[in-house]
Amino acid sequence: MSAERPAEGLRVLVVTVVHDPEDARIRHRQLVSLLDAGCAVTYAAPFAAYDRTPPPGVRPLDLPRAVGRRRLAALRAATALLRREAPHHDVVLVHDPELLLAVAGARATRAAAVVWDVHEDTAAALSMKTWLPGPARRALPAAVRAAERVAERHLHLTLAETGYADRFRRPHPVVPNSVLVPLADVPPPGADRVVYLGRVTRPRGGLELVALGRELAGEVEVEVVGPADADVRDALRAAHEAGHVRWRGFVPNDEALAGLPGALAGLSLLHDEPNYAHSRPTKLMEYMAHGLPVVTTPNRAAVELVEAAGAGVVVPFEDPAAAAAAVRALRDDEARRRSLADAGRRHALEELDWRRDGRRLAEQLRAWADAR
Repeated sequence: MSAERPAEGLRVLVVTVVHDPEDARIRHRQLVSLLDAGCAVTYAAPFAAYDRTPPPGVRPLDLPRAVGRRRLAALRAATALLRREAPHHDVVLVHDPELLLAVAGARATRAAAVVWDVHEDTAAALSMKTWLPGPARRALPAAVRAAERVAERHLHLTLAETGYADRFRRPHPVVPNSVLVPLADVPPPGADRVVYLGRVTRPRGGLELVALGRELAGEVEVEVVGPADADVRDALRAAHEAGHVRWRGFVPNDEALAGLPGALAGLSLLHDEPNYAHSRPTKLMEYMAHGLPVVTTPNRAAVELVEAAGAGVVVPFEDPAAAAAAVRALRDDEARRRSLADAGRRHALEELDWRRDGRRLAEQLRAWADAR
């Protein structure tokens, strides 16, 4: 990626109706990099629906949240907002595939360079959308792929993973899900606490975290940091009340990351879902960056990351007993957990630092705005 001139003065409209306004990629990485580059940023997101405070330095605009089958009001509001705001911006950066309809309805491409930041394999993720009727889950992937091809012809795309490239006919810039790696020294991993950081759902291993807490009760604390979906919320709350896990609920990303150093290991117990095969779990990179060994299930992208870095242990899918055994082995072998932690942090510093990728994002947006 390159640009003819810096991004200073670039007017960027960032829009989401699906993601939590505190989403780490949007709020804590992309917005920070754009502001640091001197961009004027408008951030349109469902602040009230998520009960979030807009971040400093941006012009906030509130939108309804698109959730489950309740999406039409959010799309209508986003369409109206794009029609009104796009002419006053150089770049419109959208983060949800649903917003492709809003972009088309608002004819936003006539006023600004419109960029779709592709976060996930949307078609593959449909298998986990339990609110969709079964026939729709089977039929929609083909429609999603068709929509991606249309978007590719009319919009600019940035990809969060190199593994997404095969879905598209042309090459597109990869702005990876890298992380802000602390430059100061971090403490070595401890021996009495493992951490899970992120949204808690059944496909993301929420019930395995509960079972792991029971397995390790009285030995190692299982700390769960993040909001929980309805499919696991009651079980997680009961485990917290029983003292099997410590569930902290939603915690702002910067505060949650500050609590990682000194833990025994970071956990990622994703299920064997197609959407996870191509996406490196951001939490793994955050654990590595903060000096923790990782315990992960064998999704392909996760295994490739952990093996390349030499940063942790791979356990079978949906096997909390195996995860507990891995945690105990790390607890009992200080030299090994320090070695894994050091290797992971070294890899993060060399390969996974967002500071470099954030500058490249700002430069790429400037290049597209200038070309337009």
